[in-house]
Amino acid sequence: MKLVRVAAAAVNQTPLAWDENAAHLREALDEARRQGASLVCLPELCITGYGCEDAFLSPDTARTALEVLQELLPATRGLVTCFGLPVWLGKAVYNAVCLVADGRLQGFVAKQALAGDGLHYEPRWFKPWPRGQRTQLSVAGQRYPFGDLRFDCGSIRVGFEICEDAWVVERPGRALALDSVDVIFNPSASHFAFGKHEIRRRLVLEGSRAFGVTYVYANLVGNEAGRAIYDGDALIATLGTVAAQSARLSFSKVHVISSVVDVELTRSRHARLVSQIPAVDLPPGACVQVPFDPPLASAERERASGDASSALVGETEVAPAASWETSPHLKEEEFARATALALFDYLRKSRARGFVVSLSGGADSAAVACLVRLMVRFGVAELGLAGFLGALSSAPDGQLWGRPAPQDERELMGRLLTTVYQATSNSTEVTRSAARHLAEALGAEHVELDVEDLVQGYVRRAEEALGRTLEWSTDDLALQNIQARVRAPSVWLLANVKGALLLATSNRSEAAVGYATMDGDTAGGLSPLAGIDKAFLRHWLRWLEVSGPRELGPLAALDRVNAQVPTAELRPREAEQTDEGDLMPYDVLDVIERAAIVDKRGPRGALTVLRARFPQHSDAALLLWTRRFFRMFARNQWKRERYAPSFHVDDANLDPKTWHRFPILSGGFERELAELDAEQG
Repeated sequence: MKLVRVAAAAVNQTPLAWDENAAHLREALDEARRQGASLVCLPELCITGYGCEDAFLSPDTARTALEVLQELLPATRGLVTCFGLPVWLGKAVYNAVCLVADGRLQGFVAKQALAGDGLHYEPRWFKPWPRGQRTQLSVAGQRYPFGDLRFDCGSIRVGFEICEDAWVVERPGRALALDSVDVIFNPSASHFAFGKHEIRRRLVLEGSRAFGVTYVYANLVGNEAGRAIYDGDALIATLGTVAAQSARLSFSKVHVISSVVDVELTRSRHARLVSQIPAVDLPPGACVQVPFDPPLASAERERASGDASSALVGETEVAPAASWETSPHLKEEEFARATALALFDYLRKSRARGFVVSLSGGADSAAVACLVRLMVRFGVAELGLAGFLGALSSAPDGQLWGRPAPQDERELMGRLLTTVYQATSNSTEVTRSAARHLAEALGAEHVELDVEDLVQGYVRRAEEALGRTLEWSTDDLALQNIQARVRAPSVWLLANVKGALLLATSNRSEAAVGYATMDGDTAGGLSPLAGIDKAFLRHWLRWLEVSGPRELGPLAALDRVNAQVPTAELRPREAEQTDEGDLMPYDVLDVIERAAIVDKRGPRGALTVLRARFPQHSDAALLLWTRRFFRMFARNQWKRERYAPSFHVDDANLDPKTWHRFPILSGGFERELAELDAEQG
């Protein structure tokens, strides 16, 4: 047996936060050393942060990253580890990792497959490294190998797949396996999305099995740069078996997992594969000889492990999955936890002093307020009240933002969340009561304002300017929108006074068709729901009312919100306005949106999908809704361009910066829709 302890770290980094990022990496290395690890994998671009965007094109960014790398070298004594950073070489920037052994740089490996789909934009900044190519890089007056490399660390050979490298057909791992690599490090920045954990897990397991290696996968955790959420899904696998796995969606800034693995066992198992024909002579310079032999696991560990099969994963270090990960409502649990973590990181990294929500009594604003409550519940449960407060403020113990620290969760909620109900003549006691009831249950500071006089003031001024009376029969849209817009200044003022962040309440379904008032319900610095569809959101609120997250339970105070039919309450009450009446059934809207945005279907293709999915609706209704969607979608790109940043939780997004680009001015699908109309006679 040749037993060695390997480790993977999940760290919560911030773009260009040099000292903070370095402190997290030192903490991760210290914890790995405390666990007895000899080989440690850290995440992709962990020195700079992954989300630096066009700052990657600044030579200063790469220059500072190399300086920080040098500063981190003493923290690697006794370890083999890797640091991710951007590297300039000639007239190009590469997404690279540097292998460091016992305090000394050994060489750099550059990423071969760049992520350029969905919210990823790596080809804008980096160049892909050509497979099999090698050169040298000068750092602080010394030259180091750079490129497609393997590393002989004494008696253990290490290679790299960097994040996207593992997701492509021609994975570098195949060549690494033929070159007799024992351990593959995968430094990753793999964002959270519903269901992605299982795909990622299969890639790691299959990599370890097919390549006959121990596969060590490290990932970021938290809301790193504002939009993407990372779940900290670190994994260690050997020969198709999970050896260690991290908790997901943790509020901790650093989390390290480790496991003892048997290098000789992986070699023995791989030797049995008839199809595996190893390379016997590597090209010159392909393998770097590292003058450091990482310490093996202790003799006590060997004796405790017993035979080779038990040594495969050390002393049963695979922690059972958290109870919520086995829930039949996994998507609901993931949305609650991922968004709560994202809000926590956004709050502390933006240095805001809480949140303000315009609480209408409807589903969207209720969901936003509940997510703030879940942020507190999950965060305090994991970090403790003192740890939670410490993450929000660097003030002395007993203080939070210049005031005595809250003594319990409810007092903390009153400090962190302010909700505002703003009534007009079209508001009802149903929504007022629902908002007040929910705010009280959440522990928020709740304010009620009557803004009807402000609405009438603007209407009178417009009527004087136009020389006529504004009527619902002729000015419906303008009269609806002024009510929503009048509410924005008050909540902005409260947010400014409190030094808090105003949260917008629009969802993705509304963004798709522009069913939102710019500078009204879209007002805010952050839009937590703009990445999630309304149908799921309503379902999630019912789940939260009846069941709720594991270990927290239900929030019964949502009953008055969930009992309502969604309505903007902007028309007179006798109009009996509903959202679905203005648009279409939300389940239909979501299917059209996915057909058009994700599957890139035009009106004809989307209508074909609707006919198959909704035979209960008439063809005339389906055609009407298809026409309405595509016309509203095309006309309202300008609104999507102005939405506050949103969280990416579903790999189907309308964010024009990170996922779906569409021209602000276009032909509006007029030809395509005319053809459909003609076919209907």
